[in-house]
Amino acid sequence: MELIDKAKAQGRKTLTEAEAKQVLKRYGVPVVEEKTAATFADAHKMAEQIGYPVVLKGLGAHLTHKTEKGLVKLNLVNADEINKAALAIEKSAGKDLEGFLVQPMLFGRREFVAGLFHDAQFGPTVMFGVGGIFTEAIEDVVFALAPLDKKDARKMIEQIKAQKLLSAFRGEKEPDMEALINALVALSKIGMEIPEIREIDINPLLVTATGKVTAVDALIVLGDALDKEITHVPVAPRDMGRFFYPKSIAFVGASSTINKWGQLMFSNVLVGNYQGEIYLVNAKGGEIVGRHVYKSVTEIPGQIDLAVVTVPAEKVLALIPEFKEKKIKSVLLISSGFAETGEEGKRLERELVKQAREAGILLLGPNTMGICNPYISLYCTGAHVRPKPGGTMLFTQSGNLGTQLLAFAEKEGIGIRAFGGSGNEAMITIEDAMEGFEVDELTKTVVLYIESIKNGRRFYEAAKRVGKRKPIIALKGGRTDAGIKAAASHTGAMASNVKVFKAVCRQAGIILVEQPMDLLDLSAAFSSLPLPKGNRVGIMTLGGGWGVVATDLCVEHGLEVPRLSDDTINRFNKLLPEFWSHGNPIDLVAEMNTDIHMTILEELLKWDECDAVLYMGIIGRKVMIKGVLESTMKLDIKRHGNNFVNDSLLLLETYEKQFIERSVRLIEQYEKPVVGVYLLPDETSRTVTEVEGCKYKGIKFITPERAVKALAQMYQYSQWLKE
Repeated sequence: MELIDKAKAQGRKTLTEAEAKQVLKRYGVPVVEEKTAATFADAHKMAEQIGYPVVLKGLGAHLTHKTEKGLVKLNLVNADEINKAALAIEKSAGKDLEGFLVQPMLFGRREFVAGLFHDAQFGPTVMFGVGGIFTEAIEDVVFALAPLDKKDARKMIEQIKAQKLLSAFRGEKEPDMEALINALVALSKIGMEIPEIREIDINPLLVTATGKVTAVDALIVLGDALDKEITHVPVAPRDMGRFFYPKSIAFVGASSTINKWGQLMFSNVLVGNYQGEIYLVNAKGGEIVGRHVYKSVTEIPGQIDLAVVTVPAEKVLALIPEFKEKKIKSVLLISSGFAETGEEGKRLERELVKQAREAGILLLGPNTMGICNPYISLYCTGAHVRPKPGGTMLFTQSGNLGTQLLAFAEKEGIGIRAFGGSGNEAMITIEDAMEGFEVDELTKTVVLYIESIKNGRRFYEAAKRVGKRKPIIALKGGRTDAGIKAAASHTGAMASNVKVFKAVCRQAGIILVEQPMDLLDLSAAFSSLPLPKGNRVGIMTLGGGWGVVATDLCVEHGLEVPRLSDDTINRFNKLLPEFWSHGNPIDLVAEMNTDIHMTILEELLKWDECDAVLYMGIIGRKVMIKGVLESTMKLDIKRHGNNFVNDSLLLLETYEKQFIERSVRLIEQYEKPVVGVYLLPDETSRTVTEVEGCKYKGIKFITPERAVKALAQMYQYSQWLKE
């Protein structure tokens, strides 16, 4: 573009305000009609032509943030005021003043801000929000990656909190939505077509009383288009799969010392009942746990599919020629002491990657806690936990957090498809994991813990594609300044801008959570239940207070608790005492009859105005009832006998088991999710209960907030799929 070429030839980093508006106007942004003036006299003439009142601004390539510098004079009504304003601007601008801008004075109570910038990770990014002088203070802004179409732009606008400003407001008409949408689409187009434009700021995007939208101020910052270095070569899905299905494993650095990594890894694999060949390797040779120890992988007679390395970092490079000679293609590098330790560690890691690539070797790690694939009983992690096979793929940039989640999954009965701790991601990245398990039919849900991203655009495109087939649930580490510093020291990489990352998640359909346990709560729900078709929830509870709490939680999370129909109330009147709640939530008034519970559950699932059911207190009564039974027996043991408590609890367990089984069959019949909340959990309580012959499972959480959060996220994902 000629304007930009001219500015660059003059060594300028910004366009003048007048030039910026010419660029914006060319792309369809509604800009204020203005005139440029070289002198005071010209300013007088322009004001007369435009008609008072007018705005006078200083014009110059180096004049930015003009309001703060006193270079903008508003509501000037005559030539005398023009003259005084011009003198003041000239004094403030000094030698940077190149002329004046004269604009009509537009009046409007509503001001928005729109802009464009190039995020270091994700590229051209559009911004929209509440504008004016309080933009930074209010921070009611949203972001979206370019390119945007009109539908994307409308979604952005609908995401700001100040939605009242987008409707009729204090006697003023609603803003011209089409103009706002066109402005955002124009910014997106500029970002994709003119890489030399690094930043655009339109503030304010003014809305008049008639709803007309006008850009009255604009800044465009120039720069060189960045050639982002490609540091990681994409890994083919088949190569990812090779890591998780080795037929033979060599443990290099094997040790007999308890709790050393060289002992933790192979002992977990052995005890976990892995059926492939296992070889122990240590330069000292000898014997460990009755097994021969080879001094080098080259001494091993058979083929090796995976090498698990736990030797110190400084000894790893020397292994590459041996691996190449032995034709080992996959290496799980547990060892730390690389990029996470500083510059010397980064240099060592770069050299390791270079030599590994030349040898045709693929590394996972370094500084990782390992992998697992329950489908072949492969539990190759430092923590000795062994979850059952399932549909959740777990890939984390923190091995410690990952193995904690594996332990939680094992306890709660949540099935795991595979786990990988990516560590420093010297070669295999979180983007590779998503693409690798995208084509895996056993993977139903993708769960990620993310601190940094190596290729933002690839991550976005992969997530958007994978999310259409299976939900992606992610936790972002490094959301605060302190967290960002921790992430850098932990992984040797800086975390991305969290606001942009959240925008990426919204666009790509990633379900972004706030706490580690949310990851597996949601993975359990997504992998066990059908998606709700709407946001209407029927609630049944053994206690009224819980119903109130659950209703509040539903509303706060974007769910609706619809009123019961008269017909439904009449049917429930025949089942419950007359003092039941007669509404939704349905207070079961401590009714313990499981048949009644099942009847009400089915009636709710039949109801066209109900998309999901939340039940509370029906499961988990054992803890509370046990105390009642023990007290009763102590008072009258002759009547009840020694087996009274155990027999009664066994009967209750049978009722609860039947309720779960029957509820799962109803889920399959009506294709609507049902989520439970324990009255009180005990050591036998589990999140997931499988029912033989059923594709869906029973899901129960310990608290109402966890249950409601799961339903809300499932609804949001279903809406994203529809869109």
